[in-house]
Amino acid sequence: QVQLVESGGGLVQAGGSLRLSCAASGGTVNTVNMGWFRQAPGREREFVAAVSRRVFVTRYTDSVKGRFFISRDTVKNTVYLQMNSLKPEDTAVYFCAADAATPTLDMSDRRYDYWGQGTQVTVSS
Repeated sequence: QVQLVESGGGLVQAGGSLRLSCAASGGTVNTVNMGWFRQAPGREREFVAAVSRRVFVTRYTDSVKGRFFISRDTVKNTVYLQMNSLKPEDTAVYFCAADAATPTLDMSDRRYDYWGQGTQVTVSS
């Protein structure tokens, strides 16, 4: 059973940066696919970024490419989402998730088995 705890959310002005952390227990972050998703009020949860197990392959949704970067620290067993040049439309609750079963990197939230509680990111204009 993988448990995930996010942190690092907050209020930031447009153009600013935040780094989200996702600390994992019950599993190691380089043996599962790890993803970040977000959900804004009144909208469906959407994929943001993911990193594959073992080999460091990443994937991003188009709206964050070049601004957000996913990374992992196997010593701390933590996955990070560095968010730069933040925009008001990035405002959402951000969730990290782990996919222990799918052999390839997937952007569908239905593939992810374990979820954190979420952390709020608010970007003011």
